[in-house]
Amino acid sequence: MIGGKWEVGSGERVLVCPAPAKLNLFLHVTGRRADGYHLLQTLFRFIDLSDTLHFSLRKDAEVCRVNEIEGVPEEQDLCVRAARLLQKETGCALGVNITVEKRIPMGGGLGGGSSDAATTLIALNRLWSLNLPRERLMSVGLQLGADVPVFVFGENAFAEGVGEKLQAYALPEAWYVVLFPPVHVPTEKIFTHPELTRDSVSIIIRALSLQQCRNDLQSVVCSLYPEVASYIAELARHGKAMMTGSGACVFAEFASRSAAEAVLQQLPRDMRGVVVQGLSKHPLHDWMLS
Repeated sequence: MIGGKWEVGSGERVLVCPAPAKLNLFLHVTGRRADGYHLLQTLFRFIDLSDTLHFSLRKDAEVCRVNEIEGVPEEQDLCVRAARLLQKETGCALGVNITVEKRIPMGGGLGGGSSDAATTLIALNRLWSLNLPRERLMSVGLQLGADVPVFVFGENAFAEGVGEKLQAYALPEAWYVVLFPPVHVPTEKIFTHPELTRDSVSIIIRALSLQQCRNDLQSVVCSLYPEVASYIAELARHGKAMMTGSGACVFAEFASRSAAEAVLQQLPRDMRGVVVQGLSKHPLHDWMLS
């Protein structure tokens, strides 16, 4: 889906928008701030694995998630929190009903919650006729989480700071095998682990070589979750395999869909995964400006 689209259901107009997943093509931890947040360098790539969000306007100020999501109470849902924060930041008196179709695994390092929050901000900016610029929405998004701004930014990006300092980065067409180990990895547990590398040497964008890059969180996750280590080892038989984000999902890049699908077919049947295409930009990137 490119952009959002309007549908009519039960006599009301519903705005339907995609929320794509991301991969971290590398992730280095370069330091730690006094407030405890870690300083990172990473390269975000959007992929065509997406959640789908449905928004219908309410004339009152209520924000409601219509459907249940296992393990995610409504009050903790980043979509709901994003909508309420946007109301607070703008003084908007309108509300919304939100339905979330989840396809992105939770706790996998694919950024599903952050992407859902960003799509909510982008969609409500239009639904509520707020007309906020992209930079303002990115600032609002940062209050929800360090990964939210890149989804509003809408381009594959080299990121620094806690992940909010972004430079657009053009990437060639590529396909990926993404595997879903059957574990949920808590981000905080990994970032607070005493064995985590926190002193990787900073790199400059023009000297970036993905073949020499790594994910600094991977060794800690693999030591705590042997399932992740086994998935990486199996996928590494077919290409350079790496964990994304703080885990647990792992991926390898291929030049064509057929090559990626051939590898997926060769993996053990109990290893769940998908073949996805790398996107050149977020599907809502141009739509939010039109």
